[in-house]
This record gives sequence, C-alpha cells and structure tokens, in this order.
Amino acid sequence: MNIKKVGNVILAVKDIDKSISFYHELIGLPIKNQRRSWVDLGTSGALLSLHPASLTAEHIGSSIDNGITVGFLVGDVQSSVDELRSKGVTIYRDIVERDAGKNAVILDPDGYLISLFEPIFRDKSQQTSGYHGFTPA
Repeated sequence: MNIKKVGNVILAVKDIDKSISFYHELIGLPIKNQRRSWVDLGTSGALLSLHPASLTAEHIGSSIDNGITVGFLVGDVQSSVDELRSKGVTIYRDIVERDAGKNAVILDPDGYLISLFEPIFRDKSQQTSGYHGFTPA
C-alpha cells in the first residue's frame, strides 16, 4: 500500500441541506463538488464530504473520548466562538488554553464534534495574523 494523503473525511448526516448550511454558510467552507447525495467542501488538503445517513441505523460516535472529531485551524478562536455563538451554534466546550494553542469544541447539526484550534507558534513569524474568526479581518 502506498497512501499519499488523506483525501476526505466523510460524515453521514441526517439532513444534508441543514449540514450544507452549517458547514458552508456558518463555517465558511466552499463547496467544491455537489451531487444529489454527496457534497465535498474545501479547497485544498483533505475535503469534508457529506452524504445522507441511514434512516434505520443508529447514529453513534460523537464523543471526545472515543468518537470522531473534525478539526479546523482558525486565526482567532475567541472571535470564531463569539461569531458562532451569536448564530446559535452549540458550544460543546468553551476555549481551553494548552501548550500548543487554544481550542474550543462546537457541535454540528448531527452532534458531530468540531474542534476549533488556534495554534501558538514558538517562532512568531509563523503565527497567523490579520484574521478575525474564520475570515481575514
């Protein structure tokens, strides 16, 4: 086997329109490809792909300890949390500071955990600047 990179992270969602609204309109991920039962979001690196969940299978796997968490890098985690809170997004865990940076966790419409991470670089020339939340200030 010769894996080159992660191609996409696939989430089974209960309401694809609601999830598109969350990831595209609230989070700001661009839609790369969209078909009736599949949507790819993102521009480079791994894509976030959404497809309709089974109507009969149990939805499981939303736990920091043993489930799936989708992680996004942000320029300013505080403004990101403030922006999303003002739009009614559920904050699962408010901002925590760690050695590597600041992190908060929100919930998407299906209860998937979404990590927002603002890294702290030891070399300040690598630190993101000029960003407010998800978008350039």
